[in-house]
Amino acid sequence: MTDDAIGLEVVEEIESMHMADVETRQEAIGGLDIIPQLWGYKHVVIVDAIMTQMYEPGTIMFFNPDDFEETIGDASAHDINLATAMRIGREMEPEMMPDEVCFVAIEAEDIGTVNEGMTPKLVEAKPSAVKAVLHQIERLRSQSGKA
Repeated sequence: MTDDAIGLEVVEEIESMHMADVETRQEAIGGLDIIPQLWGYKHVVIVDAIMTQMYEPGTIMFFNPDDFEETIGDASAHDINLATAMRIGREMEPEMMPDEVCFVAIEAEDIGTVNEGMTPKLVEAKPSAVKAVLHQIERLRSQSGKA
C-alpha cells in the first residue's frame, strides 16, 4: 500500500485516543459503496492520500465536497469518484447524509508500489496529519456547541 496507508494509519492513531464523541472507521472502499458509510452522521472527516503531483509529498490539504464539484460526472457504479457518490447520496437519501463532510488529504509520493511501509516523507508527515484531523474534530465540536 505504501503511501496509500496514511489515511488508515492516521485513523488508527485517532482511534487510540478513545474520544467518546468520535467514531472511527477504516475503510478501503470507493464508488457507491461509500454512501451507506456516511449515513447517520452529522459530521464526517475523511482522511486519505492524494496524489496531485502539485505539492511536496507530505503536504496536508483540507477540502470540502464543493472543491470536487468539477470532478462530478457520469461513470459506471464502480468508477464513481467520491464527489459523484456524495451527490448521488444527497439526491437519494438527503436526510441520511451528513451536514458536513471535510477531507484531510496528504500528498503522497508513491501509491503504486505494494510495500508494508510508507515513504519517509509520509512517515514524517503522519504526526502533522493527526494534528490536522484533531483540529477538524475540534472545529466541528465548536460548531455543534460541544467544545
